[in-house]
Order: sequence, then structure tokens, then C-alpha cells
Amino acid sequence: MYVVEENLIMQRRVSIKDVAREAGVSIGTVSNTLNRPNLVSPSTRSRVQETIHALGFVRTEGARQLHGLPSPVVAVVVPQGADPFGAELTHEVEKVAAEISLGVMVHSDTPDDASRARYASFLAAQRVLGVVVAVETDTDQVLTALRDYGLPCVTAGEDHGASLGYAVHTDDVAGARTVVQHLLQLGHEFIAYLDGPATQRSRRRATGVAMALRAPGVAPRQELGLQAHALTVDAGREAARVLLGLRQRPTAVFCGDDRLALGVLQCLYEAGVSVPEDMALIGYGDSIHSATAAVPLTSVSRSVPEIARHAIRMLAVEGAPHLQDSADECAVVQPKLVVRRSSLRTVIHH
Repeated sequence: MYVVEENLIMQRRVSIKDVAREAGVSIGTVSNTLNRPNLVSPSTRSRVQETIHALGFVRTEGARQLHGLPSPVVAVVVPQGADPFGAELTHEVEKVAAEISLGVMVHSDTPDDASRARYASFLAAQRVLGVVVAVETDTDQVLTALRDYGLPCVTAGEDHGASLGYAVHTDDVAGARTVVQHLLQLGHEFIAYLDGPATQRSRRRATGVAMALRAPGVAPRQELGLQAHALTVDAGREAARVLLGLRQRPTAVFCGDDRLALGVLQCLYEAGVSVPEDMALIGYGDSIHSATAAVPLTSVSRSVPEIARHAIRMLAVEGAPHLQDSADECAVVQPKLVVRRSSLRTVIHH
């Protein structure tokens, strides 16, 4: 009987009625499984989902839109070009979204208002559930373009307050403070701090550096701050040449991005400066290249998987309340210092 039924179904598009009949449930239960899974018991939900897969049922977006429902898709907006944070966040968002049967659409931000309006219009036409915004510069402009089309947004990496939507970011103050504390424990007395253009993230990191260096009980240290024109390997190399030209060189360098740190590492290697023996080096972001660098790079993990999970929860609240009961308007995740060889210098005794 099942084979006959299956053959009949295969002659036309499988409908929600077919799924309900085969699973032995009502059409309403199938609809709830697709759109409000929290209303269906785990055993029933599992049976319906197995039937959906067995019959090859495909829900059409036209049907969803006729009922005013958002598409089961979230969008991620990332910077143009190579961006380790954006790439890692997209990967983690895809993993979390898959757990609740959501698809992911990725857009690269083009830095002009007309282009932003076009992709915001496109995402609105697709009725996406919401947008994870993972750009570090011009974030306000991106959010404004998306909000103009009524799109729910979560900012990942920046905190722009409830007026511009939900936000989740790493506690960069704590991350930078932990780096400097690590270097102080190793006895470094001249620490250089290198970061890129001014953003909320870089300002938070600078605050963490200052807090650690000026904490009660910490003896005054020589310090040097440098600002690179971009968060790139080439910019790191340029900054390293400045450090090498100093009469007194720092014994440790903390870079606000792994790309800067990798550029510094290349330049130091070419100049015959040993890391960490002559100069300790620490990055930020714990990108995939950190562990495989010529000298494995100590770095701060931003806890991106946790950021992705918070972002999806927040979009579920704003774009589809049935997926989640509540979420904070702003979530802060804790970073983790991943210690590798580039900073593991013998403790300096004075």
C-alpha cells in the first residue's frame, strides 16, 4: 500500500496534505512543525520531519508569502574582500541556522548608499527573517539602509544600542586587558600596541590596554601606540619597519588583528629578529592562520560560535517570535586568550 501511495504522489507535487496523511497527523500539526516547531511535541515533530524527507516535500515560498510569513532564510552582510571575522561568522551562522532549518544568504557590503539600498530592497523582497550585520566600518549606514526596508537586524561585533536593533559583540576590553596582563606576568616592560583605523572594537581594545597598564599595583611601563591605516598584512609589515627603526625596541607587540600580527611576524623574521626570544608577539581574532604561522601566534579568540548563536536567537525574537521566547537586546560574549609559542618567552626577572 505504501508503494502504491508513494507512486501516486510522485506523479504530482507533494502537498502538505500528503505529509499529514502519511504521518498520521492533522494539516495543522504539519504547519506547526514547519512554522512553529515549539508547539509540537518532539516525537510528533520528528515523525513529521521524517515524513517530509521521505516524501521529498518542498515548501514553496509563494505559499509562505501569501500568508505574510517571512522566508526561512537569514542574511549575513560582510565586508568586501578578505575578512576573517566575517568568514568565520558566516560559517558559524550557517551551522546554527541549520539546526532550526533556516537557510543563509550572504551579501558583501558595497560602501555607497545606492548599492546598500539595492541589496536592502532585494533582501526585503525575499522576505528574509532578518539580517546579521558583520561590518566594522560604516555600520550605522548599513543598518539605516536595512531598517528603511523594515528588515530586522542584529549587529555582530559592534554595539549600537537598542535604537538600531539587537547587537552582540565580544568583550574587547577584557580581551585586550588579558593580553597585557599576560605580557606583564612575563616581565615585559616595553609593550607596543598596534591597531587599525578607529572603530568601536579598536577603542574598546585600547581601553583594555590602558586599564591593564594602569591597574593598581602595576609599576609604570614604557608603552607605544601605533595606528595602521588598515587591518592587513601589508599594514603590519609597515608598522614593524617603524618598530625596527626605534633606538629602543619594545620587547612585546600586541596587535589588534591577526593580519597585522602576521605582517609584523614576516617583517621581524626578514630582519633576523627572533619571536618570541627578541620580541614577543600577540594577535587578536584567532584566525585560521594563527596556529599555522611560522611561529604559532598567540591570539585572542572572539568566541565567534557564541556570537553566531546569540545572533540567530535575536533574529528569531524580532523576525519570528515563535522560534524563541526572549533574548537580551545586547549580548556580550567573553573572549579567550589562546597562548601559543609567539609569546612563550622565559619570564624576565629584574
